[in-house]
Amino acid sequence: MYPDPPYVLLIAGFLAAISSGFAFSTSLQNSVSEWNVKRSTRILASLRGPQLQIPFLGICAGVCVFLASGIQLFGFSGKVAYAMGIPLTVFSALLVWSQLGKILLLIEQGGSKALDLDAF
Repeated sequence: MYPDPPYVLLIAGFLAAISSGFAFSTSLQNSVSEWNVKRSTRILASLRGPQLQIPFLGICAGVCVFLASGIQLFGFSGKVAYAMGIPLTVFSALLVWSQLGKILLLIEQGGSKALDLDAF
């Protein structure tokens, strides 16, 4: 009666998000360390260019496929699953991208010591 859930897409979305996350992390670390060495007049928040946007979009696509496939495990159709997964992914992505900009601004103003994680 119900189609089989897309287990392959669940695993593929998870692996795509993980691999894109690794690329995003490496790119962000390289950009921040390059900025730290040069201390250029370029604003650190402007480093959020294509070298960060492309892996971030890969993370978002992987998470969206993973979420939608996970929702389909509960018996929802593909259309309903993606109708629920896409807004969740977009909302989360906007929050994370906004927070990244705020953290880069804090690092620019006070260096890495500005991120006092023990205060939280």
